[in-house]
Amino acid sequence: MLNAIIDLSHHNSISSFQAAKDAGIFAIIHKATQGATYQDPTFREHREMALAAGLKVGAYHFGTAGDPIAQAESLLAVAGKDSLLVLDFEGNPQGRDMSLEEAEHFVSHIQAVTGRYPGFYSGHSIKEALAQAGITSPDQTVLSKCWLWLAQYSQAPLIPKAWESWTLWQYTDGAYGPEPHQVPGIGRCDRDQFNGTQAQLEAFWASNSG
Repeated sequence: MLNAIIDLSHHNSISSFQAAKDAGIFAIIHKATQGATYQDPTFREHREMALAAGLKVGAYHFGTAGDPIAQAESLLAVAGKDSLLVLDFEGNPQGRDMSLEEAEHFVSHIQAVTGRYPGFYSGHSIKEALAQAGITSPDQTVLSKCWLWLAQYSQAPLIPKAWESWTLWQYTDGAYGPEPHQVPGIGRCDRDQFNGTQAQLEAFWASNSG
């Protein structure tokens, strides 16, 4: 495993992306959008700063209840179809949660526009949704075509039944989960393990961005 990716949003205060890169960080995945209209106000600035430091940059969308096609189009409009893209599927503290069916429509639309499925980020939310839908194997949902980014603050990731392996594992939110929690130039933040080597990470990033 390779501890070389962090995920960020407007909640993070950045002092130096260069310091993060010098400490071994390869890429950031930054919140870009939420719902059909919200845009993270720091996404574009942070993306430019990170790229200038030599980091790779991906974008994630926080899914909510509502039109999944409009939400997918919002992500594409803000992040661009050539970015590494991710759907964040978790509980919505500000309203209703995205449903499993809405998530399926979202990732299918991204695939139709870009030619590739986005990443799928979730923790206990997807396990609950799969159980409620009676899904026990990958062939029962199109979500299994997405590479899996698992959020689990434990000693090892436990894979939901719709996938056979994981690609990224968010092992800490900067407070809970195994160390290390901090990154130079960033501070405490969400940190992610990649399930492979540096060469495999570079190939993975290239194949999931334009």
